[in-house]
Amino acid sequence: MLQDERLEAIIQYLNANERIDIETICEMNHVSKDTARRDLILLEEAKKVIRIRGGAKKAQLYNEIYNFDERAEMALEAKNKIGKLAASLIRDGDHLILDASTTVLVLTKYLTSQKHTIVTNSMDVANELLLRENIRINLLGGTLSKMHRAIYGSRAIKDIQDYKVNKCFIGTCGISAEGLSTSIEEEGLLNREMVKRSDTVIVLVDSTKFNKTFFQKVCCLEDIDIVITEKEVPENLLELLEKHNIQVITAS
Repeated sequence: MLQDERLEAIIQYLNANERIDIETICEMNHVSKDTARRDLILLEEAKKVIRIRGGAKKAQLYNEIYNFDERAEMALEAKNKIGKLAASLIRDGDHLILDASTTVLVLTKYLTSQKHTIVTNSMDVANELLLRENIRINLLGGTLSKMHRAIYGSRAIKDIQDYKVNKCFIGTCGISAEGLSTSIEEEGLLNREMVKRSDTVIVLVDSTKFNKTFFQKVCCLEDIDIVITEKEVPENLLELLEKHNIQVITAS
């Protein structure tokens, strides 16, 4: 088994179990104790686990911050599957909120329906839809983040509070028992208001975001209606989603 495969197997185990011991890693990955320890050291350096006596537990807080271009290149195949499926849920005449996530941007590339009013804080979403006929774009005011190519701040939050829409499509850095969360404080505060202004909240999330919690909370699981992803959701997280009557759609 390759090292990347071993590390992924450890993470997958921790997605379903709070802790893992060295013996379990050895048996699961068919490696020696020394190799198992080296794998845990690598995962700890990546801030994905916390090593404890005899094994490791999963890190509860993630702190990954990437700029727009870096995020746009991640999980491209998954984002295309998710974005295409998400676009199929939009009907002619829907009023929409689209956030500044790169997965939501992919959705706009597959949008074939018409007669929409779209509220967004994303410069790229606005640019993608600029020349589309029968689509009105309401761009939020506020402070432009060059790093994330999105508008944030108190003015944007005030603006979004004036709207009410049929559907809100948002991405997330992490989805866990804590709800949705992000490493960008301004994004979290704005997206929280976006969720409040929509009849149906649809979260676009690729499988790398499962069971991750970040610094800024966006909303609770109970605030979500639909989750669209590209792989099966881990059992522990799926149970929580089902408990909150959240529809899970897998774009396989």
